[in-house]
Amino acid sequence: MVKNIFALVVVSFFAFITGLPLLHKGLPPTHDGEYHVVRFYEFDRALRDGNWYPRWAADLNNGYGVPLFNYVYPLPNYVASFFHSFGISFIDAFKLNMFFATIIGSAFFYLWAKQFWGQMGGVVSSVFYTFSPYHFVEVYIRGSVGEVWALAFFPAFLWSATKFFVSKRRFYFLLSSVFLALVIFSHNILALMFFFFALSYVVFLILQGKEKKYLMLNTLCIILIGLGLSAIFWLPALLERNLVKGLEIFDVVAHFPDLYQLLIPSWGSGFSGEGAGSSLSFQIGIANLLAALLSSLLVFIYKKKNKNSVIVLFFIFLFFVIFFLMLKVSLPIWQTVPFMNYFQFPWRLLSLEILVTSFLAGSIVQIISQTKLNKLKPFIALCLIALAFLLGIGYTKPAHYLHRDDNYYISRPNFIDGTNSPGNAFNTIYFKGIPKKEKEKITFIKGKGSVETKEIKAESYLFNLKVDSESKIQVNTAYFPGWSVFVNGADTKTDLTGDGLFSFYLSKGNHKIEVRLVNTPLRNFVLLCFFTSGAIIIVLFIKVLFATIKR
Repeated sequence: MVKNIFALVVVSFFAFITGLPLLHKGLPPTHDGEYHVVRFYEFDRALRDGNWYPRWAADLNNGYGVPLFNYVYPLPNYVASFFHSFGISFIDAFKLNMFFATIIGSAFFYLWAKQFWGQMGGVVSSVFYTFSPYHFVEVYIRGSVGEVWALAFFPAFLWSATKFFVSKRRFYFLLSSVFLALVIFSHNILALMFFFFALSYVVFLILQGKEKKYLMLNTLCIILIGLGLSAIFWLPALLERNLVKGLEIFDVVAHFPDLYQLLIPSWGSGFSGEGAGSSLSFQIGIANLLAALLSSLLVFIYKKKNKNSVIVLFFIFLFFVIFFLMLKVSLPIWQTVPFMNYFQFPWRLLSLEILVTSFLAGSIVQIISQTKLNKLKPFIALCLIALAFLLGIGYTKPAHYLHRDDNYYISRPNFIDGTNSPGNAFNTIYFKGIPKKEKEKITFIKGKGSVETKEIKAESYLFNLKVDSESKIQVNTAYFPGWSVFVNGADTKTDLTGDGLFSFYLSKGNHKIEVRLVNTPLRNFVLLCFFTSGAIIIVLFIKVLFATIKR
């Protein structure tokens, strides 16, 4: 137990070192960082207005709003709001998101790898994972906070699933479902990528196990509960994709890395598709490649002596499959296999490649321990850790910091007037261009009267209207299924305007008007999935707790 805690402290310390630049004052310039600061603000505003699961970003799109949070992964936003509740700025919340995700990922990677390679091998694997160049690309170049969280929770799922398959304990069954949901809440694209990987891993464990039917049924339950818990996010994001535009703005063909880019170290702050020079780094990493090579050689030399040779061979096979899929020669597969183009960039598979190579790094220590070189195991482990550290630490230094506050982003038109996404993605299919800003949320387009604004929240508005004659009222909000108007408490028919807004008619007199984003049948269904799955987890956890107390 003491050794285990010490090992966790060691890997967390290494992760802490890589995250130190995130504690520096200012915002490192990243591809997505400024987008996330604005998203955190919008999400937090909706939360404070009483929407426990926001779907609408009210201030964006020239004030007409956009259903951003119906499609964008929510976990980093909740974490940012938690930090902000303690007075922390959204800029610092962005950095703290990635800082803690890095530490959590390092701890869970150790716990997972330790199941196969022992404590020393687990530490080596964890350090390799933390210091993988692509990990630093995600943090310090792309600023993809959702992907960094996914990289943290996927090892957590692999650990809990492995523990369940070995021990058959319900506690790990529950953890597996929760971690699967957290991966999905972290980043939908990586979640799908990891899901396919996890399936292959779980199938491997089932084939290695004895109670195959039991493991298969429980795996299915883990998946169903995890998918049910996260359905509140992924199901509307998937089934309501046709209600927004701009989501298919990347061409897979243009984003295959060249072979040399995967093998030769490089570093740049550019974007994918820019060519050589300052473009994005696609390197797997020298240390990671050496780990894959050395583990391959050792497992073939000592295959008969190594009890874990099968899983090493399995991961070596995965390494080559993933490597192949990142090359342009695999284009027919990307064009044929369903959902592959959903990954957007073939180089995104580096998220899996660094996981595979880091896992294999720990196997080197375990294989050595079963040979005549066993006495050199601590020395070899230290050499491997030093290799990963020295080859990776140089990538943790941002070029500079942007010394700005939150107001710089939430008050400037170039950040707040668009949809907060490249190409104005997530705008509704009904919206035509972007009309000029309106001071009021509702205006008379026919007839006349007076408006008393009672309350404006992110997803609801309240007014008192005095109408002098039959009038047509326009709501200055982009129409999206769920926006409804209630006149004196009664649901009222609305019409779609030519600009993609919505309107309704009022008769002469005084009226109390409520405009509210209500749940569609699909969104009510996913709420049912969420609460049902949550209830199952709580009930099973209570049963596990009582069973433990009785012992």
